[in-house]
Amino acid sequence: MSMEKSVLTHAGPPRAGVREWFGLGLLALPTVLLGLDVTVLYLVSPSIAAELNPTAAQTLWIMDAYGFFIAGFLITMGTLGDRIGRRRLLMIGVAAFAAVSILAAFAPSAGLLILARALLGIAGATLMPSTLSLISNMFTDVRQRAVAIGVWATMFALGMAAGPIVGGALVDRFWWGAAFLLAVPVAMIVLAGARTLLPEYAAPVEGRLDLVSVTLSLVAILPVVYAVKNVATHGVDALTLLLVLIGAAAGITFVRRQLRLASPLLDMTLFADRAFSAALAVLLIGLVGVGGTMYLVTQFLQLVEGLSPAVAGLWMGPPALAMFAAAIGAPVVARRIRPGTVMAATQGLSLIGYALLVTADTDSAVSVVIGFAFVYLGLGAIAALGTDIVVGAAPAAKSGSAAAMSETVQELGLAVGVALLGSLTTAVYRSQVQPPSQVAPEIAARVTSGLDGAVAVSDRLPPGTVQGAQEAFTTGLNIASLTAGAAIVAVTALCLLMLRHIRPIGETQP
Repeated sequence: MSMEKSVLTHAGPPRAGVREWFGLGLLALPTVLLGLDVTVLYLVSPSIAAELNPTAAQTLWIMDAYGFFIAGFLITMGTLGDRIGRRRLLMIGVAAFAAVSILAAFAPSAGLLILARALLGIAGATLMPSTLSLISNMFTDVRQRAVAIGVWATMFALGMAAGPIVGGALVDRFWWGAAFLLAVPVAMIVLAGARTLLPEYAAPVEGRLDLVSVTLSLVAILPVVYAVKNVATHGVDALTLLLVLIGAAAGITFVRRQLRLASPLLDMTLFADRAFSAALAVLLIGLVGVGGTMYLVTQFLQLVEGLSPAVAGLWMGPPALAMFAAAIGAPVVARRIRPGTVMAATQGLSLIGYALLVTADTDSAVSVVIGFAFVYLGLGAIAALGTDIVVGAAPAAKSGSAAAMSETVQELGLAVGVALLGSLTTAVYRSQVQPPSQVAPEIAARVTSGLDGAVAVSDRLPPGTVQGAQEAFTTGLNIASLTAGAAIVAVTALCLLMLRHIRPIGETQP
């Protein structure tokens, strides 16, 4: 099988056989695991709060340190896989992921759990570009590649969707740390089958990995990440502005260095492709809305509706089916209709979901779940088609870098969504909640810290206090959903305007 030419320009590429499809099944396992770890704590966080007693800032760090550190290291790991071998990096990464998952499962404090989640992000950064770039090597036929990437996106989406269900079931049956131990059997299966089912591929690139570029990429992303967290806790202050300036300066220096290097960490010429850049923008903005909304919906089901983690996880089943249908169906529909049109149409449908969330009340569990199903429908389509556009725009030798960029913006979008929409909801909550004056100061502080804190001390509060806190949280959910919906309007327009030139999958591209 030839792997040296772009799948968009290779004339008559060979079709994948049985080994490649079984290999795709093997790659699906770490992909599901990565999606699972994005959301598995959404229904587990109240149990973590009760046992580890994290602060509000620590709670947010526990939730999205994983995604932020994946985003920070993806560019480096994508290029590293191109150079040392994508299968080799996959095997190293999956072994490290399993080991760190054990550390997370038995973390005795919030600080150590945050550290474990950060290390999981670094290990996960080796897996995401490896799985996606190997798919681009294994499936050179453009239609088969679209289906394979659709399956890949579906598996990641399935992991995200199953995270709350799995987390809820495990915390009810065992304890919150059990959710992390799923990585161990997955790692064993992948390590056992990788050499048989997966090809090795290392791009013919000269030169060593540029450590200065690696450092610059981290300094460009991580200070901005911390700035977002700082805004969530303290608002915009001098530290926030300083961190943003540091990140921006490092980012500009990084880009200039890549343009000078013969073997850059990230090939900046990829961004000259309008479809590549526009698809990345769609993925980034779309995932901001989905990530924050999912976090808030799972909190709503538990803390407002009073559902157990396991039952709340089951309520997330219909949205999971909607995402699954879109991720599998969108590439098939895009064989006859332009992908940009398909993506815009599904984003338009997701606006129905955001509208339902904007109008939700404290007793609107059904409409909240239906609304989130529409949101997830839009995610499934842009994850499958957007990723295919990004990877398809790059030649085989650059598919690791392209896959890394795709996953960087998606992970960053999810994490930023949790931070921004979570912080917006918290700000609205704190502006509306008035703790009763007759309780101890430490109890009043728990009430004002967040709804989870108020629920945790509900037995020591006067009647009606928790109900008022639930109403305040729901108002925050309404405002956050309105903000996310406005962003999705922009995404819909972007799909129609910037991706309209891409012809249906399988037709010759201009």
